[in-house]
Amino acid sequence: MGIEVAVSGLTKSFGSKNIWQDITLTLPAGEVSVMLGPSGTGKTVFLKSLIGLVKPERGSVLVDGVDMVRSRERDIYEARKTFGLMFQDGALFGSMNLFDNIAFPLREHTRKKESEIRRIVMERLEMVGLVGDEEKLPGEISGGMRKRAGLARALVLDPQIILCDEPDSGLDPVRTAYTSQLLIDLNAQIDATMLIVTHNLDIAATVPDNMGMLFRRHLVTFGPREVLLTSEEPVVAQFLSGSRTGPIGMSEEKDAATLAREADSAALGPLNAVTRRLVPQLEPTPGLSERQAVRRRRERVVNMLDELPPAARRAIEANLPQNLAPLPQRTSTARQRTQERP
Repeated sequence: MGIEVAVSGLTKSFGSKNIWQDITLTLPAGEVSVMLGPSGTGKTVFLKSLIGLVKPERGSVLVDGVDMVRSRERDIYEARKTFGLMFQDGALFGSMNLFDNIAFPLREHTRKKESEIRRIVMERLEMVGLVGDEEKLPGEISGGMRKRAGLARALVLDPQIILCDEPDSGLDPVRTAYTSQLLIDLNAQIDATMLIVTHNLDIAATVPDNMGMLFRRHLVTFGPREVLLTSEEPVVAQFLSGSRTGPIGMSEEKDAATLAREADSAALGPLNAVTRRLVPQLEPTPGLSERQAVRRRRERVVNMLDELPPAARRAIEANLPQNLAPLPQRTSTARQRTQERP
């Protein structure tokens, strides 16, 4: 099973420019999470902070007892081996064929024999649908194939945490749909903790168990997917609807005067009032086993239902898998305290 990633109070600046501050969230073990946000909100920087490639000024990132911000470099280096990172462009070596690209981490970080390396590489190529293309150079294949090759390389060391940086970048809608299904299928097969950084709404609506959003240097929200997908927070509603009306501007954020003019014209009202229908989450391709994360997430989310907004709570109750055990009887904290009073 994957490893939980606990982020607390994370703050990062480059010189005088603050990228984001006081980011606190937990990536549940074995579940798929998505981080949304407009361009320029520091999503990729956040991803690199989790793996220790960027050092925030404050906060912590705990991975199996190791703080990826403050621990000794040798401990961070060892903890980094639990990660697999899929870069935007695949980050493949142009002079190596796909087989050698995918084999590179095994040859660099292990002492496995070439026969074992070949077995592992071919297994990962099969996972991502690239068997038969192993002799091709990166320049001889499409962008979508390069991304899949990059994902195969991220998987060869059997990571317990997989970070995907905009896996949809440069792909058409059809290839994006295939990529979404591939990510769900991988989670079903290896039960790894996954974080996908994207601004693609199709991936956001169909893939994750959990969702978060970065804006104005803060984490707007993070939690079960239903919380963000039913949110009436203006910036979330604007982002999910793709509207020009709302806090997000061409650069990043609109000034107060512009927002006031929009509010005066009552433009925000209809946007927030829109009821969005939740698209069902993708399921593994027939023939693969059920994702173990589904049952764990169900138990975890049921225990927090009383803390969630009503719209999110209704969506969760309507969409929880019906083929599992019945929901436990919930008693809110407030009612518990009332019953405990003499």
